[in-house]
Amino acid sequence: MARNEYRPRIADKLLQMELLSAGAVLVEGAKWCGKTRTAEQVAHSIVYMQDQDMADNYLQMAETMPSMLLEGDEPHLIDEWQVAPNLWDAVRFAVDKRGGMGHFVLTGSAVPPDDDSEENPKLKRRHTGTGRITRLLMRPMSLWESGDSNGKVSLGDLFDGKVFAPASCELSIPDIARLICRGGWPESIFLSGNPALRIARNYVKAIVEEDVHRVDGVERNPERVMCLLKSLARNVSSVATQQTIIDDMCANDCTASDKTVADYLNALRRIFVIEDTPAWAPTLRSRTAVRTAAKRQFSDPSIPAAVLGVNPDGLMRDIITMGFLFESMCCRDLRVYAQTMDGKVAHFRDRYGLEIDLVVSLPDGKWGGVEVKLGSGRIDEAASNLTKIARRIDEERMGKPSFLMVLTGTKFAFRRPDGVYVVPLGCLRP
Repeated sequence: MARNEYRPRIADKLLQMELLSAGAVLVEGAKWCGKTRTAEQVAHSIVYMQDQDMADNYLQMAETMPSMLLEGDEPHLIDEWQVAPNLWDAVRFAVDKRGGMGHFVLTGSAVPPDDDSEENPKLKRRHTGTGRITRLLMRPMSLWESGDSNGKVSLGDLFDGKVFAPASCELSIPDIARLICRGGWPESIFLSGNPALRIARNYVKAIVEEDVHRVDGVERNPERVMCLLKSLARNVSSVATQQTIIDDMCANDCTASDKTVADYLNALRRIFVIEDTPAWAPTLRSRTAVRTAAKRQFSDPSIPAAVLGVNPDGLMRDIITMGFLFESMCCRDLRVYAQTMDGKVAHFRDRYGLEIDLVVSLPDGKWGGVEVKLGSGRIDEAASNLTKIARRIDEERMGKPSFLMVLTGTKFAFRRPDGVYVVPLGCLRP
């Protein structure tokens, strides 16, 4: 496939579905994840708010006559709408006036602050858009979308109780190290070697120098932003409290208060850099307390890899760090695949330390437990842990798990005698 050709995304069908059920769809997600290209596939007219030749004119229109920016064949795309936040209410009003579905597609790589927030206390609050504008979160490419997974095992089939035939994938551990550092950025999949890795490095540079300030106009110390990112990267795929993050930053000669870190974390969430994994709270047979802290996670594993300054060879020499980043990549892919079923990804941990790395749950109550192991050495332990915890879940209220799976960086996909599936990430698809 040529570099300028469009590689189909899982979000394509999701966007088409949303347009059938809402007057406007907001496609949001990290910068460079492919939102605009995906939205262009359905749009019949487009306004690029950051077009260098027209940006000033568009901003003036948005201030004085926003309805002019809404003119065009439908679906009408407004790319990076958040640079002119009052377009939100203009779109909502237009949807009300026109009636029907599928009028507009908006894309945005940042969530602007509420108009009545501390940053803009004199301005009125934007309407939520409920009933008129629906949201579609788009993430960087999964391995299935980038062509690095052969897709021999379907997550949907596992939820449907279908048993797959034994399969294999071609990805080696060095391949996985490369894919972690390359990430799921559409531009990077057409590149190889150092140029492919520079996409994530440049992304981190843009976060620190521009994006984290531009989201709300608040100046933030670039050194402190980078210090925070390094702490988050060191604690990726772990349940690290905000105080742990603060202590880690202070130990590395970077002053940080609780309020400052909370503000910086919120800014990183609003530009879709971090996406923590929430805790899953099932009903247990016993009265064991379930921990509710989220796992620290990024929207793409290449971000913490770039923040830590490691390349594939460096990861191969630090297999422990690679294991945490591999879980980050598994979390990204499971989120993308589960989204096709309106599913969510969480983690489970009780007060005794029993945990499941990732839990995929669907709106109909179905759920599956996933342990992540980069190599084959601890698959038996992971399978035993899954079955042990599954026995503690109250099946009358939660139902039996649709599947228990060890997601690995190994070669072979198969079903163990105990019923637990072993699946290489390079075999998985929606």
